[in-house]
Amino acid sequence: MKRTVVILFCIIVFAASFCPSPIIGSAPAQNLKGTIRISGAWALYPMMVKWSEEFRKINKNVRIDISAGGAGKGIADALTGMVDIGMVSRDIRPEEIKPGATYVPVVKDAVFPTMSANNPVLKEIAKNGIKKKTFNDLWIIGKPLTWGEISGTATKNAVQVYTRSDSCGAAETWARYLGKKQEDLKGVGVYGDPGLADAVKRDVYGVGYNNLNYTYDAKTGLPVAGIQVIPVDVNENGKIDINEDLSTKEKAIKAVISGVYPSPPARDLYLITKDNFKEPSKTFVKWILTDGQRYVGEVGYIKITQKQINESLKKLDK
Repeated sequence: MKRTVVILFCIIVFAASFCPSPIIGSAPAQNLKGTIRISGAWALYPMMVKWSEEFRKINKNVRIDISAGGAGKGIADALTGMVDIGMVSRDIRPEEIKPGATYVPVVKDAVFPTMSANNPVLKEIAKNGIKKKTFNDLWIIGKPLTWGEISGTATKNAVQVYTRSDSCGAAETWARYLGKKQEDLKGVGVYGDPGLADAVKRDVYGVGYNNLNYTYDAKTGLPVAGIQVIPVDVNENGKIDINEDLSTKEKAIKAVISGVYPSPPARDLYLITKDNFKEPSKTFVKWILTDGQRYVGEVGYIKITQKQINESLKKLDK
């Protein structure tokens, strides 16, 4: 009998050693309640909506209010205490890091140049792409160009350039790719990601840029109806190679992860707060960094690294 007990005990210990440790945030916090106020980057808005929906399924007494308005607004609202969490789609500047402020990366995103799906030289652009110098001519120098000059055709219609009017990560990221800052970008200013996508959609000869999830349709994985992603001729060989193809969300994400797509337009998206995150926000952010990562691919974003997750969790517990 004594031998049987010993054997049984060993089996239990052996089995337990192979059982995975529970993930932080995998279970709802006991009696978690309250309101979490969030504002900021359009780039992070679709992901945050999904996270809030899933989190509230296991924390029904928590209310989450989310509004988009650009990364600049998210930082300002968070650091003045108007909201609990600010969504940021660009690097946080040293002057924005006030004493006590805490910020953590939660997903990766990318910015893509866009054009109208009804543009008459769409096929030529899809085949040959556009070089970085041309983007620089359009958005930084403000050089008047025709679609014929860009595509190598006889088309004489002028390119109409659009940019963002609000302080945002997409514009700053696109400007950084071109070696400048958001205020250096030329073009007709349009508010918000949806607004910029709509402007290009309506203008046959327009060009713009959008975050990943305002560029591609979440259900089909194809570009949003009415717009087309402009493939970037990264190696400048005059044609779009297979690994430079951005015709679907899957191919675009693969190009970003592999490093083929230019690195400046790809960046981390952050959550920031005035001081360290307080409840119920703290539990929510921990859940985002653990269980919440399972929804990243589903919504169409790119996961941050495990190292980033571990470092962020340590920061939250300080």
